[in-house]
Amino acid sequence: VFLQHYYTPIFSKYSSDLCLTSTLSIHRPTLEECLCWKESFEKLLSSKYGLCAFTAFLVSEFSEENIAFYFACEDYRQTKCPTKLRAKAQKIFNEFFGSEAPREINIDHETRDITKANMQTPTPSCFDLAQHRIYMLMAKDCYPRFLRSPAYRDLVCQAKPSAKSPKHSQPDKKV
Repeated sequence: VFLQHYYTPIFSKYSSDLCLTSTLSIHRPTLEECLCWKESFEKLLSSKYGLCAFTAFLVSEFSEENIAFYFACEDYRQTKCPTKLRAKAQKIFNEFFGSEAPREINIDHETRDITKANMQTPTPSCFDLAQHRIYMLMAKDCYPRFLRSPAYRDLVCQAKPSAKSPKHSQPDKKV
């Protein structure tokens, strides 16, 4: 129910890979997949459905800028052209770090200053420290809250049975 109310592209302009959480109501993950998300934050992020569910949760908590920043950095790191690298770096900085940033991330001043200094000569790794800080914030804070949330519990309850698990049939009782 929770996820059916969201229809939001999570990575905005930083990725062509849109996650429409409304698809979770159409294509439900298996119970096995939902339970796998509890094993690690990495497994949650590597699952298309897990990422959609986690993003919808972050939207509900008004902290979706964290996952957007994380994946903007992933996309940025893949940029090969130096001209595009500088433009993308500035776009990310303006979006997540600038004084008037619309999706400002919550990081310490030291990390912010290091990232700002890295912007003088953008390299594929200039956001690595800030990305790591945001990843750890999500892994240590947001991820455990997600696993305890009604949204996650609802997904587990509504998940379709795994194709691997055979249906247990009860033998007919003789009266």
